Amino acid sequence: MKVLVFASSPNDDGLTHACAAAACEGIAAAGLDAELVRLNDARVGLCHACAQGWGTCRTEHRCQVMDGFQDLHKAANEADGYVVVSPVYFGELSESAKAFFDRLRRCEATRGDESALAGKPMLGVAAAGGSGGGTTTCLDQMNRLFAHLRGSTWDLVPITRKSRPYKVDTIRHAAEAMARGMKG
Repeated sequence: MKVLVFASSPNDDGLTHACAAAACEGIAAAGLDAELVRLNDARVGLCHACAQGWGTCRTEHRCQVMDGFQDLHKAANEADGYVVVSPVYFGELSESAKAFFDRLRRCEATRGDESALAGKPMLGVAAAGGSGGGTTTCLDQMNRLFAHLRGSTWDLVPITRKSRPYKVDTIRHAAEAMARGMKG
């Protein structure tokens, strides 16, 4: 079984990276494969809202904008679970996370309960390097995204610079528990 860990920060040595690494460690400790996906390196552009907002994403459940999205969409459909780690930018997901997940939502949410992500566990982490005031709204966005994808929200974890010493362990434990739960 494989869990995709989506990290959406351009910084490969900061709080978001530490959270993603902790999630990967927890998944591996449970005996599952963890694949780290750095969304900033994935060459995924913005949704073009084709055909007045509903292009092939609505009818064929695929995006017609050709870039790095297609490979990630396929990988997401084949995975068994997901961890989404985003830095908090003005109370929201990062731009790279929004670009990928906006397009994934258009392709999968329109499938309803037939979504390839339906019922699969999802762990959300909002990593705030500043005050931490936006973690709640960022996690709320993730929770709505998980519902649109028909996923099963496993947990939502806020983390800040101040809570890093103990919350990184929380993320590791949450990812491990999710992975153990996937094994049955």
